[in-house]
Order: sequence, then structure tokens, then C-alpha cells
Amino acid sequence: MRRPWFLFTCLVFGYAFLYVPIILLMFYSFNESRLVTIWGGFSTKWYGTLLENQQMLDAARRSLEIAAISATVACVLGTVAGLVLARFGRFRGRTLFSGMVTAPLVMPEVITGLSMLLLFVAMEQLFGFPQGRGMLTITIAHITFCLAYVAVIVQSRLVSLDESIEEAAMDLGARPLTVFFWITLPIISPAVVAGWLLAFTLSLDTLVITSFVSGPGSTTLPVYIFSKVKLGVTPEINALATIIVVIVTTGVVIAGGLLVRHEKKRRRDEQLAFAAGS
Repeated sequence: MRRPWFLFTCLVFGYAFLYVPIILLMFYSFNESRLVTIWGGFSTKWYGTLLENQQMLDAARRSLEIAAISATVACVLGTVAGLVLARFGRFRGRTLFSGMVTAPLVMPEVITGLSMLLLFVAMEQLFGFPQGRGMLTITIAHITFCLAYVAVIVQSRLVSLDESIEEAAMDLGARPLTVFFWITLPIISPAVVAGWLLAFTLSLDTLVITSFVSGPGSTTLPVYIFSKVKLGVTPEINALATIIVVIVTTGVVIAGGLLVRHEKKRRRDEQLAFAAGS
């Protein structure tokens, strides 16, 4: 009888450990005092101050742009990589390809950032591209880093997918490309969306890799905040973090609702198809 209470207590402590710091950060964004650890009364003045801090706003906008582009490209390439690993069986070079795809998962970010920096320097000397370090090099590095996560998520979904559905479509005359876009992709779309959201979050949060491949005029929000933390956290950072949390939470809730609706529709279609077949 005590086991449910123990599990419930562990659940409460686990969620508290994850979300209480975020709630405190949002709470202190409405602090009147400039000291983020001392409550001086309710105020929204730091949100107004944030709107006047053009440097921080530019860093936030730049981070969102890089995260959106990186997540989209990584989602496309990661889906293709996951499809190859899950559907092409054993082929020459599979072990090498699988290792190259999943290497960023276990590689320390310091090593990844340094290797990307050396690659960009060598490419610039040989081909003249890319010219210097900026948003382009950051985006390429983030795509390389996030691609592995998308590939693993998509591959795990494809492995559990019943291949008889695709085989039935091809038996009816559908071409492989048609089967992928009309059958496989809609079924694995929850995994693709989850991979995109994870890639977006990882890109938005990456600090170490970005520090290696960024240059003047391409400071992202994590790099900007890290440089300011050395001098002390200001309530402006809390206000910006609160806005980002609200935006990301809204996006996750909307995506979750769409995925739930899609799953219900898929199950209803399967029941109708089964009823028609029987």
C-alpha cells in the first residue's frame, strides 16, 4: 500500500526539481528590485527596459532565426538518415554511416565545436567559403549537431512501424515515393514534429559549439547571457527568459494538440478500414 505514495512522492519531487527554478525565474522577472534574489515589490518595468535593450533583442532574434533554420534542415536530413537506417537493411558502409550519424550524440560539445572551427578555417583557406565566422557557420554547426537527434527519433518510429501497410500500398500499384509521402510520412509525422521541436530547443540552447564558430556581429542569446552572467544576472534576462518560456510552452501545447488530433484521426481511419475489410 505504501508503494503508490512512494512513487507519487518521487514524481512530485522530480517535477519540482525541473520546474520550480523556472517558476522562480518567471516570478522574479516582475521584481521591482534590481537584485534578482531580493524581492522589492511587483513591477513590470524590466519588460519595458528589455524592449529598449536592442543588443539583447537582436541576439534573441538571431537565435530564433538560427534555431528555426537549423531545426528545419536537420529535420529533413535526419528523417532521410533515419529512413536509410531503418529501411535499407544491411549495406556496405552501414556501420560507418550509422556511426557518423550518431557520433554527435556522444561527442563532447567542446570537441564538436573545435572540429567544426578547424573545418571552417580549412575550407576558407582552400575554397574561400565560408568567409569568416557568422550566422552561416553557426547554422551549419547546429544542423550537424541536431541531425543526430532527429535521426534517432525517426529511426525508432520507423522500426516499430508495420511494414505490411507500405507493402499493401505497393501491391496496389503505388510507387515507393508515393508510398512514403502518402502513407509513411503521415504515420511518422509525430516523430518528425518531435524531432523538430527537440532540434529547435537544442539549437536555441547551444552555447559551447556556438562559441567556437561565431564571430563579430553574430552573437546569439546564450552567448550574450553567458557574457552578462559574469557581471551578474539582471532582471532583464529574467524577463526575456519568461517571454521565451511562454512562447515555447505555447508552441509545445499547440503541437501536442495537433498530434493528439492526428493520432485520433489515424485510429478512426484504421477502425473504419478494418470494419470495411471485415
